[in-house]
Amino acid sequence: MTEAKKSLKRTLVGKVVSDKRAKTVTVLIERRVKHELYGKIVGKSSKYHAHDEKDEFKLGDIIEITESRPISKTKNWVATRLVQKAALV
Repeated sequence: MTEAKKSLKRTLVGKVVSDKRAKTVTVLIERRVKHELYGKIVGKSSKYHAHDEKDEFKLGDIIEITESRPISKTKNWVATRLVQKAALV
């Protein structure tokens, strides 16, 4: 086979909201969905703990995370790449 195989692991893009833990970042994923009954578009969000081996991602960065094996009780995502660096205030 010469063509690349598509990964079955999910990937999400979100904002780092906490980098206080060792080798871990908390990533906020925001999505917009239609309300089932009323039809209005509402914002929903989820927070995921992602493994960051080198502590390279900082607060405010937009990063991509990929699903992985469980690393700890709450961590089963891995930070894979930096999408956008945090803006300096």
